[in-house]
Amino acid sequence: MKLLLTAACVLSLLDLTHANTYDLILRGGRIVDGTGNPAFHADVAVKNGRIAALGRIEASANSEIDAAGLIVAPGFIDVHTHADEVAEMPRAENFLRMGVTTIVAGNCGGSALDVGKALAEIEEKKVSINYATLIGHNTVRRSAMNGVHDRAPTEEELAQMKSLVDRAMQAGAVGLSTGLIYLPGVFSKSDEIVALARVASVYDGIYVSHMRHEDSRIFEALDEVFRVAREAQIRAEISHIKLAGERAWGQADKVLAYIEAARATGLDITQDQYAYTASSTGISQLIPDEAFDGGREKFLERIADPAEKSKIAAAMKQKVRHRGREDYAYAVIASYRHDPSLNGLNIVEASKKLRGAATLDDQIETILEIQMNGGASGVFHGMNEADLQAFMRHPNTMVACDSGLRKLGEGVPHPRGYGNNARVLARYVRELNVLRLEEAIRKMSSLPASSFRLKDRGLVREGNWADLVVFDPEQVNDPATYNDPHHYATGIPHVLVNGVPVIQNGKHTDARPGMVLRHRRAGS
Repeated sequence: MKLLLTAACVLSLLDLTHANTYDLILRGGRIVDGTGNPAFHADVAVKNGRIAALGRIEASANSEIDAAGLIVAPGFIDVHTHADEVAEMPRAENFLRMGVTTIVAGNCGGSALDVGKALAEIEEKKVSINYATLIGHNTVRRSAMNGVHDRAPTEEELAQMKSLVDRAMQAGAVGLSTGLIYLPGVFSKSDEIVALARVASVYDGIYVSHMRHEDSRIFEALDEVFRVAREAQIRAEISHIKLAGERAWGQADKVLAYIEAARATGLDITQDQYAYTASSTGISQLIPDEAFDGGREKFLERIADPAEKSKIAAAMKQKVRHRGREDYAYAVIASYRHDPSLNGLNIVEASKKLRGAATLDDQIETILEIQMNGGASGVFHGMNEADLQAFMRHPNTMVACDSGLRKLGEGVPHPRGYGNNARVLARYVRELNVLRLEEAIRKMSSLPASSFRLKDRGLVREGNWADLVVFDPEQVNDPATYNDPHHYATGIPHVLVNGVPVIQNGKHTDARPGMVLRHRRAGS
């Protein structure tokens, strides 16, 4: 009996000796580790979802990926998305196919109100990508105030808003976002934002702002961001930094110097950016904010009143001319459910189709008609390439697409949702040499991870979660265009999320290893 037990032990030891040491090994790739340091050749071993070893690895694994001739980098982290509906679209393919393994939602002031419930739903459904969220100022303001928003909140309403932010931060939100060109936040004052940012600051959250102005008044808007950061003692992120409208062009260096001067006083200010000279938001942004106060019914009442409608049209003319334009040719309809035949047309073209004429008055009538019929999303061409490149070169600028989840073939959306990261690697690294490859990767990985306190991510480092992207630096590309946006990025054959391949040989595996990333205070 004793001999039999000894033999069993020997057999068990032999099994352990021959067992594979790792779950997965990426062999022979060129590692760009996310620090910005020069690339180096090494194998990467993965076990239990984390990077277990880095270097020349002799051991075996359950599976291997041949990365010879390819770059192995940290999975890209996109801190400015509108992918709040990831529970309904769990594959998140447009993000993963361009190398993004972690997304931050809840931007521009809009988020789930009950963050805890939303995060629990994502965990229950299981998704292919890592997910974090901000709590949106517009969301809590709309919840706490009773319909009419063109005013300051009462003490009771502000207390309720602070309570909602506190609850969201306790549930794991990474910070507070504002969208100060959107309703109802457009009517808020700085004191209100400071009060809410102080709540997020208690949890070491970040304040992320779509500022009030991104045109020639940008310095005024920056002053507000700096005030919030200073008085709330909070880190601040400037969303999708840009200079919109011809009259603002050419000031990127001045804007960056203004931000650096604020940083020199002790403020922690960073910014993100997408790699395109067109923005995207609702067509409603062409209409004065005051037209919408009180909700949709009030808007329709105002349009039905000839005197009120005339005031709205006059304000629209003044605004378009203030931007140095004569018409709305720069605004393209991306998705209009009421009449999809207008998708892809600019407002001038749509006006000719609907009204048979394209005077400025006709264009305004077309915009108001679209809004009366439920509104539409749009793409707005209004930035300068030289400014874009200046912002991109700055060491504190992250790469973020400002997109939601995409369904192939639906509408004519901005191509950034399919190609943003790939476009940086192809156009601005390989073709134009605006950035070194290592610096571009840092802007997509360790910079966002450190700024948003995403622990153990953003670097190819032993012990970190194995969020990894494998791509060909000579082949990576962004075939999505403004006129034909529905194309996934190319040249990115493999993407791992928490050690699991979700893109393998250029195809989605339908694996769903994504995690909800809940923010926690240090020491909690």
